[in-house]
Amino acid sequence: MIEQLIAEATECDFKVALEIKKPKSWLKSVSSFSNGIGGTLFFGISDDRKPIGLSDVQKDAEAISRLIKERITPLPQFILKPLQEDGKNLLALEVSPGRSTPYYYKADGVMEAYIRVGNESVIAPDYIVNELILKGTNQSFDTLTTEAVKKDYSFTLLEATYLERTGLRFEPSDYVSFGLADKNGILTNAGKLMTDQHTVYNSRMFCTRWNGLEKGSIFDDALDDKEYEGNLIYLLKSGSEFIR
Repeated sequence: MIEQLIAEATECDFKVALEIKKPKSWLKSVSSFSNGIGGTLFFGISDDRKPIGLSDVQKDAEAISRLIKERITPLPQFILKPLQEDGKNLLALEVSPGRSTPYYYKADGVMEAYIRVGNESVIAPDYIVNELILKGTNQSFDTLTTEAVKKDYSFTLLEATYLERTGLRFEPSDYVSFGLADKNGILTNAGKLMTDQHTVYNSRMFCTRWNGLEKGSIFDDALDDKEYEGNLIYLLKSGSEFIR
């Protein structure tokens, strides 16, 4: 039964026993599972997946619930399930992916958000924390407004491509409905990526055709290489032409 449960858990951690004096050792996994795609913590199982068992499942379950409430903020969604394997009592802590990200471990004078990297829970770098904050407020980088005013830029390539693909003209109201500008005419980050002018420095594409199936020296093994910069439609067309 344990093997089946482990196979169903995309992310999982194993703990031989519940660490109460130093709960950060497993609470950081609760934080990372909540900030990601969810996961399961198995208590009473060794790293080689052998059931060791817990001496007092009820007491451990109460301690798990209490420590999560006290030290993880905001409170994540989780389910505790008692299990038995080979006569050993175990606990499975199923943590759901959260909507109110980031979920922090808050205790011992620190406030840290964790993410999963491979099979480890590590402290989230600042840029990941920023992404989690946007996710928690139902926003994305594309939808954030900028300092750019729509009337100061042209969108000839966007409008021409839209007409070519749909047979319809790109109306002024479409900029708002497509999330390229707000009702006050201020461009979003997505809008800036669609202007004819190269307004976003990192809106670039590097293409290289290698001699063979492995990447080698750009000077000796590259048959052709190009660098493109501009709006997303230009990059898509240029990249496709390079491949052809």
